[in-house]
Amino acid sequence: MQIGEVAARTELSLRTIRHYEETGLVLPSARSQGGFRLYTEADVARLMVIRRMKPLGFTLDEMRALLEATDRLDAGQELPPAEREELLARIRGFEETTRQRMDDLRTQLSRAEEFASTLARRLTDGQR
Repeated sequence: MQIGEVAARTELSLRTIRHYEETGLVLPSARSQGGFRLYTEADVARLMVIRRMKPLGFTLDEMRALLEATDRLDAGQELPPAEREELLARIRGFEETTRQRMDDLRTQLSRAEEFASTLARRLTDGQR
């Protein structure tokens, strides 16, 4: 599929997708004869991983590290046990960081809801 369809499916802008290409996070799987970027479902899945990591505050380097680990595990070749364990440990680290950041976001959301309720009460009290 072309970049416009990928942008629509991932809810990322064309500029963002091109930026991720420039930084090496995702590369189009092919180019059309006219030079248009062509992406596969795997490319879309990769972009979705990036999209999910971004609001959790992961850096481009952290995204790259996770993608490299998952790419290596998904390559379909037998890995030495020590390398496989190292890759799995890296992914576990990302999972733990993600869970911590989710907890932090839940705390922020709870505080925001509490603040919104306080403002609503003040508005109600002010109308009396």
